[in-house]
Amino acid sequence: MNRVIIGAAVVALLGVAVAFSRQPTTATESRDGPSAIQIASGDKNPWTNLKLNNGAEQFQFAVISDRTGGHRANVFAKAVHQINLLQPEFVVSVGDLIEGYTLKPEVMKKEWDEFDSFAKKLEMPFFYVPGNHDLTNKAMIEYWGGRYGKTYYHFVYKNTLFLAVNSEDGKGAHISPEQNESMRKVLEENKNVRWTTIFVHKPLWTAKDLDANGWAGFEKSLEGRKYTVFCGHVHRYQKFVRNGMNHYQLATTGGGSKLRGLTYGEFDHLAWITMKQDGPLIANVMLDGILPENLKLPETGELGSPTYELIDKIPLHPTTVTLTKNGQPVAGATVTLHGKLIATAKERNVADGLTDSEGRVVLSTVKSGDGVPAGEYRVSVFQTKTGGYYDGEVGEKSQLPEKYASHETSGLVARVVAGRNSIEIELK
Repeated sequence: MNRVIIGAAVVALLGVAVAFSRQPTTATESRDGPSAIQIASGDKNPWTNLKLNNGAEQFQFAVISDRTGGHRANVFAKAVHQINLLQPEFVVSVGDLIEGYTLKPEVMKKEWDEFDSFAKKLEMPFFYVPGNHDLTNKAMIEYWGGRYGKTYYHFVYKNTLFLAVNSEDGKGAHISPEQNESMRKVLEENKNVRWTTIFVHKPLWTAKDLDANGWAGFEKSLEGRKYTVFCGHVHRYQKFVRNGMNHYQLATTGGGSKLRGLTYGEFDHLAWITMKQDGPLIANVMLDGILPENLKLPETGELGSPTYELIDKIPLHPTTVTLTKNGQPVAGATVTLHGKLIATAKERNVADGLTDSEGRVVLSTVKSGDGVPAGEYRVSVFQTKTGGYYDGEVGEKSQLPEKYASHETSGLVARVVAGRNSIEIELK
C-alpha cells in the first residue's frame, strides 16, 4: 500500500521538479529503513514537507470479523479480493469462519475446504482464530486440531505481540486455566514489546462472572502493559474501554446481519490497523467502499447459508410500531418482538428496531425495514441511558419501568397480519 502511494507521490513531484528546475530527480526506496525522496528544493516549494509517513517500525494489517452465523452469499469471498487491493502485510480473523454446528466429518471437511479455498487467494498471511461455529463440539475441536493444530498461539512482529485467544476452550465462552497459564508465560517472555494486540471471538469481558469464564485471570496477566483487544460474535460494532485499554467488537465480514447501518453498528467491514510507534491507529473500512480500478469485483460463487436463505424466503409484512408512555412519544427505545420465526423453532427475538424522536420504528427481521412474519408476539421494550440500540449482550438497567425489559413480564402483545401493520404500544 505504501509503495503505491509513494510511487504516485514521486511521479507528481518529479513533474513539479522538472517544471521548476529542469534538474533530474530520482526516488529511492529501502526495505530496511524509511524511503527517501530525492528532489531539488528551493526557498519556496509546492509541498508541505518531505518526511514520509513510513517509519521503520510502522506497518499495516487487516482484521476480518464473523463470516458465518447465517452467512450471506458473495460477501466474504469478495472481501478476499478487496483485501488484496489494500495490500496489508497480513490478515487476522476473530473467528466464526464456517457454519459448523455439526458432528459429521464430511460436513466439516466440506466447509473448511470451502473456507480455505478463499483464504488461499489472499496475497499475504492469514491467521485463523476459532469461534463457536468453528469449535462447536468435541468432534469439531478434534477436527481443528488435526487440520490446523493449535487453537491458541502467539507471534511477534516489529516489537508488537499478537495473541490469538480461544474463547471456546473446553466449553463455550471460556478460557481454560491451561490456556491462561500459557498466555501468562508468553506475556512474561515478551514484557518489553511496545504493544500487545489480542484477537478473541467472544467479548468475554461482558459476562457476569469473569472469574468463572477465565477473563479475569487473563486480564491480570495483562496488567502493566499497553494492549488492544478485537472480538466478534455479536455481529454488531461496539467499542468498550476497560482498564484504560480499548476493546473493539467488530460487526461482520459476511455473517448474518440486518445491515441497518451505523446507528445499529450493523455493516460489513474490516478493521484496518496502522501500527505506529506509540500504538495502533484503527480505521473501519466498509466493504462497499473498496473497489478496483474498473469498479467491478469478480463473481465468486460463494453460496449463502441454507438457514439464512430459508429465513430470507419467509413472507414478511411491513410493520411500524408507535411507542408512547402516558401519551408521550418514547424515543431511543428498542422494541423487540419475541416469537417463533418458523413453526418448529423455539421462541426467540424475531424482529426489532430503535424508535425515533416521534416514538416510531419500522421493524426488521432479516434485512433493514423488511417487516415481520404474520403471527402473535410477546413484546419487550428497553431504553438505554444513551438512547442507543440495545441487543441484550451487555447488562444494564433500562430507563423505563423494569417490567417492560422482558417479554416474560411486560404484558405487551403484538399481532402482525398479512399486509401493512401499524401497531400502537402504550406504556404505563
